[in-house]
Amino acid sequence: MNDVFEKIKRGTSEIISIEEFKKKLFLERKLRIKFGVDPTVSDLHLGHTVVINKLKTFQDLGHQVIFLIGDFTARIGDPSGRSETRPIITEEQIQNNIKTYTDQVFKILNKEKTEIAYNNSWLGTLGVNGLFNLVAKSTVSQMLARDDFEKRYKEDRSISVTEFLYPLLQAYDSVVLKADVELGGTDQKFNLLLGRQIQRDYGIKEPQVVITMPLLEGIDGVRKMSKSYNNYIALNDTPRNMFGKIMSISDKLMYKYYNLLTQDDLNLVKAMHPKEAKIVLAGKIVEKYHGKEVGLKEKKEFNKVFAKKGTPENIEKYLICNMTLSKVSELLFKSGMVSSKNEARRFIEQGGVKINSQKVERDLIVDFSKPFILQAGKRRFKKIVKK
Repeated sequence: MNDVFEKIKRGTSEIISIEEFKKKLFLERKLRIKFGVDPTVSDLHLGHTVVINKLKTFQDLGHQVIFLIGDFTARIGDPSGRSETRPIITEEQIQNNIKTYTDQVFKILNKEKTEIAYNNSWLGTLGVNGLFNLVAKSTVSQMLARDDFEKRYKEDRSISVTEFLYPLLQAYDSVVLKADVELGGTDQKFNLLLGRQIQRDYGIKEPQVVITMPLLEGIDGVRKMSKSYNNYIALNDTPRNMFGKIMSISDKLMYKYYNLLTQDDLNLVKAMHPKEAKIVLAGKIVEKYHGKEVGLKEKKEFNKVFAKKGTPENIEKYLICNMTLSKVSELLFKSGMVSSKNEARRFIEQGGVKINSQKVERDLIVDFSKPFILQAGKRRFKKIVKK
């Protein structure tokens, strides 16, 4: 039992409470382990997998894991860690985002052993009386005691009433699903603890144990991984982008990625040269989500392009449909290699743009008469071809 507990405990931030959790582990039944994600964006990213990997640990130990898709709560949006109210997304956006969620999560979880739930199936029929009954179990002062709400209130930033509803609705999910354990990031602690309270209010004598996981910083090494901050590594990223993004993180952050995204012995990792350890990590992550052969291929490509300063194979083509005069900065932007023309100009000024391996010294007019390889930075390549 101690071995089981230590396996679950690895990488966690907090278990509330340890005594209750150990007691649940001795129950002669499968525990119901809940983790919910709102489909507010189309891609799951490595930040999500920190918790999903912990779900997989429970699944491997024989427990029932529940992957909850918040198709109702996505209409509000989780206020955790937010400094302002989230914009409301449409039902069409929610349904489009849902389409790929199960495919992505089953890259980690066993499909046959995973319970998929959608909270619209009970929250959508809760009704006014059910909602009144739920909101009566909490107070405004309790909500304002939450760090992010308190900060926004003091700074006179708006807090929508629906944002107060969000943690209550998440808590009600735990009542319906009869969750024994709920997992989430450290920014979810308020919501998860409220789930314990609401379960008690609805007559559940042994409420869920809360397990929080650290937030994974994005590739900028500063803020948590999020599509909003454009610092994420999506599970649906191309192998090339996934490998390159991992290679761009700092050595310090790399060890955190190892701890939260793999089961590798950190002592062995630290015995390696940091660059080699990072290459191994990138290969492991690509292999996990794209297959072993692809992982090996990307490792070879990286060595070819960066160690030997070569050019990658199978470079994506960008077709020029007309011969309108265009500057390098405009081509970089239109081909999707950079997010803005300002970013393109910065690349050029810093000597990070090449045409056929020759450094571009200034923002010149491009000659499209012959195909050429356009490079931005160390890992962005496009083959420019006249249609």
